[in-house]
Amino acid sequence: MLKIAILGIGQTKIDEHWDLSLREIGGNAAFAAMQDAGIEKVDALFVGNMLSPMVSGQNQLGAFFSDWIGLWGQEAVKVEAACASGAAALRAGLMAVASGEIDSALIVGVEKMTDKAGHDVTSALATAADADYEVEQGISFVGLNALVMRRYMHEFGWRHADFAPFSINAHANAMHNPFARLHQTINVEQFEKSSMVATPINLLDASPIGDGAAAVVIVPAEKAASVKGRPRVIVAGSASATDSIAVHSRKDPMFLSAAYESSKRAYEMAGITKDDIDVFELHDAFSIMAALSLEACGFAERGKGVRLGLDDEISPQGRVPVCTRGGLKARGHPVGATGMYQVVEVVQQLRGECGETQVDGARVGMAQNIGGSGATIITHILKAE
Repeated sequence: MLKIAILGIGQTKIDEHWDLSLREIGGNAAFAAMQDAGIEKVDALFVGNMLSPMVSGQNQLGAFFSDWIGLWGQEAVKVEAACASGAAALRAGLMAVASGEIDSALIVGVEKMTDKAGHDVTSALATAADADYEVEQGISFVGLNALVMRRYMHEFGWRHADFAPFSINAHANAMHNPFARLHQTINVEQFEKSSMVATPINLLDASPIGDGAAAVVIVPAEKAASVKGRPRVIVAGSASATDSIAVHSRKDPMFLSAAYESSKRAYEMAGITKDDIDVFELHDAFSIMAALSLEACGFAERGKGVRLGLDDEISPQGRVPVCTRGGLKARGHPVGATGMYQVVEVVQQLRGECGETQVDGARVGMAQNIGGSGATIITHILKAE
């Protein structure tokens, strides 16, 4: 298998883009990535998306975007894995280039979520859960996470306020990210007084949806010498794992076994351990998922992921910097695009382009994208050379 490098990155600001169509949002990120890579053509296009048939009424996004950005005649497909669609598309592109079948690929994660009423989007998001045994019984996606969070608090003795540092950190970091949706800091008092969504999850536990797209261009590492003095960023590890789609079917609903498996395989592929990770872009769709991800990936013992936030170990200056550009919580969560935003942000860290939230000396970064409530989890590890 060939060693793969990320040659270019691009992204759009996450927002309610009433004036931009799905094709324009995705196209803007694609053009930005190709411009950053210094190329005009690629051999294949992989699009990560979850909701376009239900929200935008558009399927066949491979041809849809190849037509818009001028890649006529090239291979182009859509990849779907719920909220992990972006990372799944990247993994498909990595395997295609690493096999030697193609020499370059453009991967775009894109989602337009604000053109439909809130209840319609909520119903569309629920398709990431088990239709027969969860959705049919009336539970929402946030409801599932609320049940897990309530049980976690009961089992390990945490208070709701103990989760506040995850959201506070994300909002503080997003202040320095021009592509983030939410640009306001928050404190513990605001966190505790925030409107309840599904007990114990309140508004400041949950990530906002939005419209957005992020993209990368990948090539064999031998074709990606340092550009403009920037270090070459390679994909050192890539792994995907699954768990039962229904939370109640899991051996332990409070342990993300797919995160454990995919991170373990990615560590092994990259030849590192969790102690070598300088920055971790985790999937904080809800604050409980931040704690569970840290535990499953080995950064905290079972039931003690919350402690990392309380001890200020998750800031850009901490032991395990997470969500350094705002995370899903404050950057925003355009579901099918989220995995690609995470990868773009890790590349920015390894290039030293993150300004006030730059992790000093960052050389190894990890991005972990979660589909559904933990049914599909994909981990990528990047290194600067």
